[in-house]
Amino acid sequence: MALLNGLASALESYRGRDRLIRTLGYGCQLIGGVLVEQCPTRSEVGRRLLVVSAQLSHCRTVLRLFDDLAMFVYTKQYGLGTEEEDIFIRWLSVLSNMADQMYYPCEHIAWAADAKVLQVDSARWWTLSTALWTLSLLLGVVKALWKMLKLRQKLRSPTGTFASSQLPRSKRRAMEAKICSEVLTLLSNLADLANAVHWLPRGVLWAGRFPPWLVGLMGTISSILSMYQAARADRQAEADSP
Repeated sequence: MALLNGLASALESYRGRDRLIRTLGYGCQLIGGVLVEQCPTRSEVGRRLLVVSAQLSHCRTVLRLFDDLAMFVYTKQYGLGTEEEDIFIRWLSVLSNMADQMYYPCEHIAWAADAKVLQVDSARWWTLSTALWTLSLLLGVVKALWKMLKLRQKLRSPTGTFASSQLPRSKRRAMEAKICSEVLTLLSNLADLANAVHWLPRGVLWAGRFPPWLVGLMGTISSILSMYQAARADRQAEADSP
């Protein structure tokens, strides 16, 4: 019952619904791709799952038509990150926000071109939006690695040995939890980055070389990690609330 209540609560929120749709879509692509390639007797089922995956992806594209304002508000609130202590993280975040902000209108134009609403070449706009997503993910990878490095340095004493035993237990556990969170963020971004490069024009690294099941696998890994992080953050918020 608790699981059903949690699922219903997630579906009531936009972000929770998007995570579930994303996980289901990539899961269908993973299973469908495996069935098509490895199980000829069930290839029809696999093709149907791939159709479901494509439709769920299209659903998310349409829902993102309404994300621009929320992204703009977040970008405006962050500004130049004057409250950020680490100047390197500050400018990484500013660049990431700019890439994310520009991503949405590019994707909207590509969607509108595919829907014949606009008479433009959709391929160019899909490429541009994917390039911006790739840039955002690369910045996210660098940011996660930098934060992990800084946190590990804080856990070390000036002599180079770990000083975790010298820290208060609550602070030590909080820092370890932050490191774990950054590791999960790093893995999620790397999985998404693998797919983002795959969707770039052929000739760029491994672009166009992933079979459907591998795209589904990378997306499923990223989606599950994202859902786990969200659930973990919710539990932490509940624990911290009076």
